[in-house]
Amino acid sequence: MKYRLLPFLVVGILLFSCEKKETSSSLSINSVATEGGLISGKLDSSGQIKIFKGIPFAAPPLGDLRWKAPQPVQPWEGIKTCTENPPSPMQNPPVPFFAWSSEFLIPAEPISEDCLYLNVWTAAEKSDEKRPVMVWIYGGGFGSGGSTVPLYDGEDLAKKGIVVVTINYRVGILGFLAHPELSAENPDQTSGNYGILDQIAALEWVKKNIAAFGGDPKNVTIAGQSAGAFSVNALVVSPKAKGLFHKAIAQSGGIFTRNNGLVSGIKGAEERGKELTDQMKLSLADLRKISPDSLIKIPGRFGPVFDGKVLPSVRKAFEEGKFSDVPLLTGWNADDRVSGNQPTSPEEFKQNAKKQYGGRAGEYLQLFPSGNEVELEETLKTIGVLGFGFQNYTWAKMQTEKGQNDAYLYYFTRVPPGEPNFGAFHSAEFSYALHTLRNWNRPFEKADYELEKTMSDYWVNFVKTGNPNGDNLPNWPVFDPENPLVIELGTDVKLRALPFWEQMKFMESLNK
Repeated sequence: MKYRLLPFLVVGILLFSCEKKETSSSLSINSVATEGGLISGKLDSSGQIKIFKGIPFAAPPLGDLRWKAPQPVQPWEGIKTCTENPPSPMQNPPVPFFAWSSEFLIPAEPISEDCLYLNVWTAAEKSDEKRPVMVWIYGGGFGSGGSTVPLYDGEDLAKKGIVVVTINYRVGILGFLAHPELSAENPDQTSGNYGILDQIAALEWVKKNIAAFGGDPKNVTIAGQSAGAFSVNALVVSPKAKGLFHKAIAQSGGIFTRNNGLVSGIKGAEERGKELTDQMKLSLADLRKISPDSLIKIPGRFGPVFDGKVLPSVRKAFEEGKFSDVPLLTGWNADDRVSGNQPTSPEEFKQNAKKQYGGRAGEYLQLFPSGNEVELEETLKTIGVLGFGFQNYTWAKMQTEKGQNDAYLYYFTRVPPGEPNFGAFHSAEFSYALHTLRNWNRPFEKADYELEKTMSDYWVNFVKTGNPNGDNLPNWPVFDPENPLVIELGTDVKLRALPFWEQMKFMESLNK
């Protein structure tokens, strides 16, 4: 009798072991293990997507940790509920302006100096699925922004099979103040790049923890727009970020020109920091005690610094092959300028060109004509757009020439319907790429939803494989500097010649 029972016992043991194995790798919103402790999340309205909001990836940067590199997560006991928006970094209250309605801005609250949190969207049923991961880095000129902007929602991209992570980083004076005393207390003898170090800490968290959410720590794409694209560029050349990502998406931004407006040298940044404390007659210790609300009222522009440790010269790093050689998807928008033109006349424009370009002024004025007011207005628009476009063109060109991995270049031309109408404005593209038009209050048409599907498919394919192409998509060729074609993302999606190539080549000759 006992011999007849043996096969049943063996089958039972096998079934039990299989069941146990499945249970151990199943992904539950009620309890996920991270390095800080257990967390719980929630399901989206469809029940398909698991959402975890406000996961700490570093210690709160408060008190003595203000203006220091992010420190390890402080462990907690029990299960931490991660279902609500975390605080956005300290900044002025969000107020719509220019083309940027409330959907582009952080929620009105919470806003706090205690802001080092991230959010995860995943459709994985098990923790061993190894889904590709996209880490989104927000724009905002390094002075504003946050991970819970409505148009950054990761739900629909997660439905396409990737794990989406949005991260916070310190902005403004709290994220980018450089000062000789801050540099002196830092083992690297530098200061001012705390926001970039926050991004690196978030990527380190992803590497250690994303497998618990069904993500693949060996297939991570960093992606961002505007200052987020500047950040992606910084991470690509930062020795401290090496090995933390495997692909890069940069939308309207980069740091290849000497005068890019957002990044400065370490010495100049330290001097401005010292001038600030001297004028206020405060020590660094005093400054660390000032309330964050008062601190952000201090005037000044604060952004990343070329310090050679966190952020080396981007162009030099590419020229010397000292960058993370990863596949690149990048581009810009047809109306990417972010502010109006400075008042000037055709004659003033010509005189300024002669002062700035000397013997090459004639060549410059042929490429950027200003024969009359209408011509000048168009030229000023072109200059504003190329403030972004030249960065992304140069990045694609240098990746192609200096790296082993492919680059793909786009040009976004779709004008979102409705008002205000600023054309294909700076930031207009990312809601199409992130598949979040549903969160944007505009009278979208069939063409918009078709473009949204196409762009989000391109982006997801790239996150998965490093190549945006796929079934039923117009072919997007690898960028070739000798025959520079771009994919135009507009009412129609089609291949076209690189816009402003002659102007690009002139600008390139000035920056070598």
